[in-house]
Amino acid sequence: MNERIPDLLERSKRVAVVGLSAKAHRESYHVAEVLLDHGYTVLPVNPVLDDWNGLPAWPDLHSVPGPIDIVNVFRRSEHVAAIVHDAIGVGAGAVWTQLGIIDEEAAKRAEAAGLHVVMDRCMAIELSRLR
Repeated sequence: MNERIPDLLERSKRVAVVGLSAKAHRESYHVAEVLLDHGYTVLPVNPVLDDWNGLPAWPDLHSVPGPIDIVNVFRRSEHVAAIVHDAIGVGAGAVWTQLGIIDEEAAKRAEAAGLHVVMDRCMAIELSRLR
């Protein structure tokens, strides 16, 4: 799985950030900024936001228009199963959970559905390793 991270990051363009916060001190905010700096299209997903830094936000993955290459999860582990269910439903290419966010059963379901899975890793850190 880990050896595929560089390829996944290189070929992906659209990242839905589930749980993206409007608070600049939150890790999701920082990672989304890094993604933008690296040329990714950030798709904010948070039911309490109308927008994030001028980008439209959506309440859930089913509301996001267009394809999703990576679903980047910033929600607690107990929410991962439902997010994976939605990621499968929208045909996302991958599910990526940030540091400390782990649900092995949900990962198995995602992989069985053909999604790439990266768990317990930070996209910003992985991008810095590629550069």
